[in-house]
This record gives sequence, structure tokens and C-alpha cells, in this order.
Amino acid sequence: MPAQHIHLVRHGEVHNPEHVLYGRLDGFGLSDLGHRMAAASADAFHEQGVPVRAVFASPLQRTRESAAPWSSAFGLETQIDERLIEPTNKYQGRRSDFSIAKQLKVPAEWPWIVNPLKPSWGEAYVSIAARMLSAIDEAWSSVDDGDVVLVSHQLPIWMVHRSVTGARLFHDPRRRRCTLSSITTLERREGGFVEVGYQEPAAHLNESAVDLGAV
Repeated sequence: MPAQHIHLVRHGEVHNPEHVLYGRLDGFGLSDLGHRMAAASADAFHEQGVPVRAVFASPLQRTRESAAPWSSAFGLETQIDERLIEPTNKYQGRRSDFSIAKQLKVPAEWPWIVNPLKPSWGEAYVSIAARMLSAIDEAWSSVDDGDVVLVSHQLPIWMVHRSVTGARLFHDPRRRRCTLSSITTLERREGGFVEVGYQEPAAHLNESAVDLGAV
């Protein structure tokens, strides 16, 4: 039989002193605190005896580093899946304090904000959800039993949450329930995936973390 549960794990805190929207940019790895957060999530599952049989990660540095303690704890090799990557975003590389009001002063960028429902400034929500669900489906069938961990990013994980709960994909980014090193758990039922759990094993470290830079 295939996997029992799929666990979507967000990466830990990123070293980002300039508060840049890092997107898919190179050179944005975990901070010291981020490494501790990633380890806290992996250690929690290891101590609980969760039967993790495979670990997949987005190709970006922060997710590969966040997957490392999972691979170490469960004696597995991290497998890279491009479908777990952060979405494209035209504002990548700018400071995270930019605003739509500021963009209205730049006529050349007006097409970027013409359709927030899509959104027009980056990869479409439907595209993010589709590739994530495809990766999840393949991960589910990649093992004969046990659980699978997929280390990804905030928006991709949130798109999965909204998809499997039947919510519209357009949303207020300030209200995403997907903290650093959090774990969203799915189970397959009657041909589809349902969300069956959400944990924040690194919550005690999140209190001092800086969560800026996600698209």
C-alpha cells in the first residue's frame, strides 16, 4: 500500500538582514535560528516515532537545508522535486516593505497589479496548486508504507491547504496559517487528499524569528 500521510513542512527562518523578497534568488539560506527550527520539527517527529519513509524538498537552498535534519534523523536521502519550489514573482529582489500604493507611481508596472485574483504579478495560484498536488500524489505512491515529508514554501503549502479544503485560492497573504517550520499533514481518502493535521513544533523559536521575504 502507498503512504499513510504526507507532511508538508515549511522551511525555517532565512538569513535576510535586508528584508528582501527573496523568491527564487540564490544565496538565501537558513539563519542559525532557522537551522534550529528545522531540527526542532524533525526531532519532534523522530521522538514521536512517526514512520517517515521518504523526504523530498524544493531545490532552493533554504528548503534543502531545512530538509537536512529530516534526512539525518530518519536515515534518508533528500530527493529534490522542482514542483515544490517557491512561485515566480515580479517583485523578487525588492525590500519586503513595498506597497501597491508605491507601485501605482510606476506606470510601467501597472500590468503587474491589474489582476490580483490570478495574481498578475507572479505564477497563477491555480498553477501553484496543480504542481504541488501533482508532487503530493507522486510522493504518496513513492513508498510502500509509512509517511512522506515534503519541504516547501509558505505560498505553495497554503495553496494546497486551500485546495483540499475547498476554499478559493485568492486570499489575504497576511492571514496564511503556515509559520516557519510548521507541518501541514494530509491523508488520502476516496481518491483525494484531505488535511488531517497542523503542527508548529518550532513555535517556541518562532517567537524571536523574523518571517519576512516570502512571496
